Amino acid sequence: MSAMTKTAGVLLLMLLAQQTQALGEDKTSSKRGNTVEQLFNVQTVEAKKKKMGKTEKHYGFVKADQSRVYAVAPRFDGFVVELYADTLYKKIQKGQPLALVYSPEVFRAKEEYLNTLSYVRKHPNASMLESARLKLELLGISEEEIEKVRKSGKTSANTMLYAPAEGYLFMKGIEKGSAFNAKSTLFRIVNLDEVWVEAKLFEEDRRMAMRSTKHILSFKGMEETYMATKVLLYPELDPKEATLTLRLSIENKAHKLFPGMYARVDSVLQTQEYLMLPSSAVIRKNGKHYVFVEGEYEGEYAPVQIEATPFDSNSYIVTEGLIEGERVVNNALFMMDSDAQINGLY
Repeated sequence: MSAMTKTAGVLLLMLLAQQTQALGEDKTSSKRGNTVEQLFNVQTVEAKKKKMGKTEKHYGFVKADQSRVYAVAPRFDGFVVELYADTLYKKIQKGQPLALVYSPEVFRAKEEYLNTLSYVRKHPNASMLESARLKLELLGISEEEIEKVRKSGKTSANTMLYAPAEGYLFMKGIEKGSAFNAKSTLFRIVNLDEVWVEAKLFEEDRRMAMRSTKHILSFKGMEETYMATKVLLYPELDPKEATLTLRLSIENKAHKLFPGMYARVDSVLQTQEYLMLPSSAVIRKNGKHYVFVEGEYEGEYAPVQIEATPFDSNSYIVTEGLIEGERVVNNALFMMDSDAQINGLY
């Protein structure tokens, strides 16, 4: 063995002995508590405040605004004489005739009202007339049809069903000539002037999503983007996916958005000042975040728990545990972590 090789071996043994002795000694206390000592070259980084605007992406689907879904469900039994709303997804206007139906119950009520009108002309009785009219109203007969009976003095065996709102015919449960029962939903009309987007997000994203100043929505095959007008976080967690649902309301006057469309949601926080650290300076252990802060003496570093949230893939926002200007280890964190566990500092 050469003299040079012997010398290198002695130096290596001396270095290992120094490290072993350093790990075995009592650690000098710093302002954060016990510390670890490192003899290798450690790089540190300063916690700095930066003005940033954070954007977070979520994904979801367009759904009909439930407050704009209208069911046409007659309060009487009957038969379809003529069907006007005969095609699914047909555009419907408010007040548009949907179907002409015959109902024995309604026909009897009309006859009763007409007879009451004739009776009260000779024997005035306001309460009797009001009762006969109320019966028709409770059956869902339109004001126009009741007035037509009153003015014409005639009744029709058939009754018209009208659209309660503008929208698209999303459901049709009858055909011409078919019978229906009271309370059966014959039509469902959906107004798309405003729609919802329901986006999924994880629990840790909840605070950021609700603090966002705006939500920008984009859709496949469309250059146009939309802004959310109202935001609601559902107070329910999906236990299978461990996700929450963020509901965004969007104006859709041009009716370019339809239920089922896939949406990307960019939630944007207003530009503000954050205390930042690179992701290489933060250790995540057991759901908590730690950094190694410089101690009072050179070569000493103390593990400190902090509150931090990812800003992007390269950096963290620190909300608690550090102040601006403090320096933390930015490399060799795996060795720091190992020493801290050996010395029982976690």
